Amino acid sequence: MKEKTLQRVESPGSEPKRKLGFYHVSGMLCVLLWIAFGATATVRAGSLSLDQTAASSTTETSTRYGLFGWLDHRSSYGQGVYPEPFLIDDSDLETNEARLDWLHTSRNDTHSELVTAEVEKGFGLLTLEVEVPYERDVDAGSVTEGFANIDVGARYPIYQCVSSDGFIDSTFGTAIEVGIPTNSSISKNAEVVPKIFNDLKIGDHFTLQSIFGHSTLIGPGEDGGLQTFEYGFVLGYTIQHDELPIPGLQQFIPMIELSGETALNHEDHGESSLTADVGFRANLKTIGRVQPRLGVAFVLPIDRTARNDVHWGVVTSLVFEY
Repeated sequence: MKEKTLQRVESPGSEPKRKLGFYHVSGMLCVLLWIAFGATATVRAGSLSLDQTAASSTTETSTRYGLFGWLDHRSSYGQGVYPEPFLIDDSDLETNEARLDWLHTSRNDTHSELVTAEVEKGFGLLTLEVEVPYERDVDAGSVTEGFANIDVGARYPIYQCVSSDGFIDSTFGTAIEVGIPTNSSISKNAEVVPKIFNDLKIGDHFTLQSIFGHSTLIGPGEDGGLQTFEYGFVLGYTIQHDELPIPGLQQFIPMIELSGETALNHEDHGESSLTADVGFRANLKTIGRVQPRLGVAFVLPIDRTARNDVHWGVVTSLVFEY
């Protein structure tokens, strides 16, 4: 998944091992919670009261479209409802978007800077993205820097379920990301990550984005062939301008993210860590056709493994939708 790396443990000439983190027990619980949310949405979307007529069923059916009628025109997917994540992969449909992120993490006398430029383009329901990150790591005065993997990705919604009153709106989809190595000191191995995701909206304010991926590193060194289970969650609460009438502000979105991974093979088999960030997105009013979206979040480790890699961090994000 995206190389929004918090801190790295590396050996010379090898691909860094990322520590975004998840512990294996919480990983299974999160998968179960994700399935439970989807099941709840499906039940709510499909439920009809006894006094509803066949005409109501016909009207609901007419909103379906796409392959096997699995998509729903009433869905809010792709309408700017879901805030852009900080550390995990975006899963919403983006028509035209440019983005610049800066991530700073620190642990004792070790710190890391990661600057990432990204462009996303939508073709119908398909979103394509290209991400170019540059990383600079300082460890006890020793500096390692260079372009990390250039990531090329695509995502597409597969199934949507929307309740009759629109209170619950859930979109399941699939995605893939390919990391192209730049042969810099921190980028030697290619990476392939197939993913599944769910974007869930409950009511007018609450959103939950969840994503799961299976990463495989391809290339030389001790990290070649490394497989990792990665997952992330983004909880957001959207406050509209009429609820918070700050001039120039269209939406204010407090956010909490959980991101992480568990190694599936090699010497770190079963090792996991869990990292969180707490922050906000401020979506400003449009300037012509462009809407700026500002974001700031504080990064903190959750478990012991994550604390071995990072003590604290700050991420800032500037998004332009046009």
